[in-house]
Amino acid sequence: MSETPKLENPEDEVEQSKAPLLEHLTELRSRLIKSIMALVLGCIIVIPFLNDILTFLVAPFEQAVNKLNETRLNKGLEPLNDDLISTEVLETFFVNVKLAVFGGIILAFPVFAYQIYRFVAPGLYKNEKRAFLPYLIVSPVLFSLGAALVFYYIFPYVLRFGLGMSTSGNIDLLPRISDYLRLAIRLFIAFGLSFQLPVVLSLLGRAGIVSSATLKKGRRYAIVGIAVFAAFVTPPDPLTQIVLGSAIYLLYEISIISVRMLEKKAQTTD
Repeated sequence: MSETPKLENPEDEVEQSKAPLLEHLTELRSRLIKSIMALVLGCIIVIPFLNDILTFLVAPFEQAVNKLNETRLNKGLEPLNDDLISTEVLETFFVNVKLAVFGGIILAFPVFAYQIYRFVAPGLYKNEKRAFLPYLIVSPVLFSLGAALVFYYIFPYVLRFGLGMSTSGNIDLLPRISDYLRLAIRLFIAFGLSFQLPVVLSLLGRAGIVSSATLKKGRRYAIVGIAVFAAFVTPPDPLTQIVLGSAIYLLYEISIISVRMLEKKAQTTD
């Protein structure tokens, strides 16, 4: 008679899983420490250039005020002041802290991406590693394109629209530097993250979670979701919402094409 195989003790299974789990947690801690160190170093590098960064970010506001002043002077109205004010003792300090952190995150992003890749790489096959690397390169490029679209095209219009509405009648506008930077960073992040849609959907398609057919069928729901997202993350300005929504929908269509190409490549490989 054949011997009945002995069942493993559940406690032994727990003991066997402890070592890999502890190794993963130790490695995760190491990756987080390196990422935090990169962020701190990025903040330190940015500090000497805070005035230059602030001047760069305030440039669209000054341009918007100058354009609006041309219209006001033609109408015989007094020109607006292009100064941003501070109404609290530590407001300028916290503005500089936010700029340093924001700049540090941008400088440290390659380190963040590399640490994420190194953490997940051991669980990937060789071909999966080669497939994952291009997304680490494309992701910051798309984020930069979204931020550039905001800074050079969307943000100036938003400012002109806001200034025109705020100065109608006998209203005196005194914009705060913290409010201005909050609006700028909010738009940068909204457009930058929106431009990650092809990366996210392509990864989901490669993992088999979504397909091009599913994305095609979900177009109507995607349009509704895009409209809600654009209305939520942008100022109450119809043109800005339309531009962001149109950009995201275009990226959605690009994602469908990307997922379809991945499916055809997978079929050819099989």
